[in-house]
Order: sequence, then C-alpha cells, then structure tokens
Amino acid sequence: MEHEVTFLTDPYTWTTLSFLLVVGFGGFKAWKGIGIALDKRAQKISDELEEAQRLREEAQDLLAKYQAKQREALKEADEIRAHAKVEADRMLANAKVELETSLKRREQQALDRIGNLEHQAVAEVRARVAEIAAQATLALVSEKVTAAKSDELVKDAIAELKVRLN
Repeated sequence: MEHEVTFLTDPYTWTTLSFLLVVGFGGFKAWKGIGIALDKRAQKISDELEEAQRLREEAQDLLAKYQAKQREALKEADEIRAHAKVEADRMLANAKVELETSLKRREQQALDRIGNLEHQAVAEVRARVAEIAAQATLALVSEKVTAAKSDELVKDAIAELKVRLN
C-alpha cells in the first residue's frame, strides 16, 4: 500500500515549517537582540562623541587661557625689560656724575697737595738760604770784625731788641 503523500503528511513540509518557525522566532529574538546591541553601541558612540566634543571645548578654553597668560607674561617681560633699561641708564648717568665729581675732588686734592708741597719747599729753601746767609755773614763778620767792633754790634743788637720788645 502506498500512501499518498499530501502536503500536510509530507515530513519535509513539517521539517521545513518547523525550521522556518524556529528560524523566525529565533531570528526575531536575535534581530531584537542585535537591534538592542546596535542601539547600545550607537548610544555609546554618541556619548563618546559628546565627551570628545566637551573635552575639545575644554582644551580650546585652556588653550585660550594659556595663550592669554603667555601674552600677559610677554607683555610683563617687555615692561620689566624696559624698566630695567631705564634704570640701567639712570644708574649709568649717576655713575658718570659721581665719577666726574670724584675726579674733580681728587684733582683739587692733588692741586692742594702740590700747593702745600710748593709752600713747604719754598719755606725750606728760604730757611736754608737764611741759614746759609747767616753762616756766610757769621764767617765774614768773624773774619773782618774786630773784638771791639763785635762788642759794639752786640750792644746795638741788644738795644734794638729792647726797643722791639717794648
């Protein structure tokens, strides 16, 4: 007896139908899981992009702040450099004035010393000349003046001293 195989009695039909149901439900579940995973992945990527954008903006803000600080530091350095130059020029001018004053004072001191030494030398020369003249006079007088004349000269000198002292 042969059975007639109909569509509903054919084992291939039921195998195919069960395969399609399993694949359909499994595929639906898998599709749903894949969709959820893709949504999570998309959300994660979106969050990462937002975080990257926020970090980029923070970095730009920091860069702008540091550039402003750098400009301020350069401006301050220029001001310090200019102030130092002005101060150095002032100190140089003061040093020149002090040097000129010191040189003039030393020159005057040297001239004063030279003047004092000249006066001292003149006084020494005069004293020496007077001493030599006195010795020469004494030598001449002792050779030419006699004892009587000598006594007379001493008396005259004593009398002259009395007149000058009174």
